[in-house]
Amino acid sequence: MRFSIQREAFLKRLQQVVGVVERRQTLPVLANLLVVVDANGVTLTGTDLEVEMSARTEADDLDAGEITIPARKLFDICRALPDGCQIKLEKNGERMMLNAGRSRFTLATLPATEFPVIENIELIERVRLPEATLKSLIERTSFAMAHQDVRYYLNGMLLDLCDHTLRCVATDGHRLALAETPIENKLDASRQVIVPRKGIAELQGLLEAGEGEVELEFARNHLRVRRDGVMFTSKLIDGRFPDYEAVIPIGANKEVRVQRDDLRSALQRAAILSNEKYRGVKLEVDPNRLRIVAHNPEQEEATEEVEAKTVVAELSVGFNVNYLLDALSAIASDEVLLCLRDSQSSCLMRKPDADDTRHVIMPLRL
Repeated sequence: MRFSIQREAFLKRLQQVVGVVERRQTLPVLANLLVVVDANGVTLTGTDLEVEMSARTEADDLDAGEITIPARKLFDICRALPDGCQIKLEKNGERMMLNAGRSRFTLATLPATEFPVIENIELIERVRLPEATLKSLIERTSFAMAHQDVRYYLNGMLLDLCDHTLRCVATDGHRLALAETPIENKLDASRQVIVPRKGIAELQGLLEAGEGEVELEFARNHLRVRRDGVMFTSKLIDGRFPDYEAVIPIGANKEVRVQRDDLRSALQRAAILSNEKYRGVKLEVDPNRLRIVAHNPEQEEATEEVEAKTVVAELSVGFNVNYLLDALSAIASDEVLLCLRDSQSSCLMRKPDADDTRHVIMPLRL
């Protein structure tokens, strides 16, 4: 087994797959990358048994074969080599020899037969959409995923296919983020899958805001995404996601329209004096004005006021300031619309003229 490749081309593919490999492993082979050489090039595969990433690249001086090599060591070596150098990898017995210029490295290997590869998946639905669109959907919702929640189905993101629409939904029980986009595919039936948190993080890092398209393959137990020589596969969370549409407040007709950047800056300043544990701030709404008030146990207080387009009077609601800031960061518009009902109800935050992105934040008793 042998191949030769330019450093930058090899390093790009290594960066795409090495993030999947956990530093602490239960099986020694999971610390390695599977390297497969055939007549068409080189394929690198990393996995942690939940998420698998494969990247293919062209190479020269090919001699077919397969082996596993320590992932982090290979990545660190290639990253430390000088720009523009040619890397030659050749198997010698139970070792892999790496040569680049005057540098020589000998790496331990493990047999490829020990590497757990996700075989062919049982395809149910295939969807194509712009890569930049999928990246945007994930960025607008991923922050609301739960982290190590006992309700395991919240530790991931729901991908909901229905009525020529793809929705990404995430919630941790205190807030909910929803983003959607139309798709051209004619669907046989509605589909819902929950992708685990790590899978979403790896997918978000892989996707780029370019002109290309990605292909999503929905299977019974897996989601697979293909793009530009890279194949991402993730196991799915076996659970039932909450009825998220029931969480979106109905009758929240008290609208407050504000400049997004003004509101974000005011919240960031008020947050300095908010309670460190609960991070609560109070939104007080009056005609043409939104006041933000924060207190803490040291009897300190912050008050901020921003202009608002509203006719609502004498409405006061408490929220976690971090949840408000996260939602504001995920809305790409100059203005945002806060839809409120009363002091005990959730806030719906969205763009003033579109509802393709919606954020729901539960109230906080202050």
